[in-house]
Amino acid sequence: MAFFRESDAISGKHAKAYATIDGQVEELFYARSLEATIEKNKVDVPILGKTNTPQRSAGWSGSGTLTVYYVTSKFRQLMRQYIQTGQDFWFDLMVTNEQPGSSTGKQTVFLKNCNLDSVIAARFDATSDDMLEEEMPFTFSDYDIKDQFNTITGA
Repeated sequence: MAFFRESDAISGKHAKAYATIDGQVEELFYARSLEATIEKNKVDVPILGKTNTPQRSAGWSGSGTLTVYYVTSKFRQLMRQYIQTGQDFWFDLMVTNEQPGSSTGKQTVFLKNCNLDSVIAARFDATSDDMLEEEMPFTFSDYDIKDQFNTITGA
């Protein structure tokens, strides 16, 4: 029986993330976390003679949350531009996960055509010892996997 090697576990602390905004690549070294989810859209397919209601896939949607330390005005500036001009903005995110010493290798995922749902306009909290951060929910319309994790065999 094979066992998972603890040395193959991937730590999120070694991730790297980049945003490409208007052709400019910005390293998101101030990011705290990111999670992007793909959800299938399903529709009911009622079938005569069946008491259940089967479903089939009819598309998908991508959404996520980028949590950053509250140290950049970049996304607030983009939102302000949208408010003033009505011209929306899209960007791409690239996330690489790689654990030194792991036989898992690395995975690089591109989230394409990201669009922010909201940003915090201003913030403070004088009662907290925690660093200020902000969650920015977003949607995306395409994704690609450039590098894939290696198949691990266990020990």
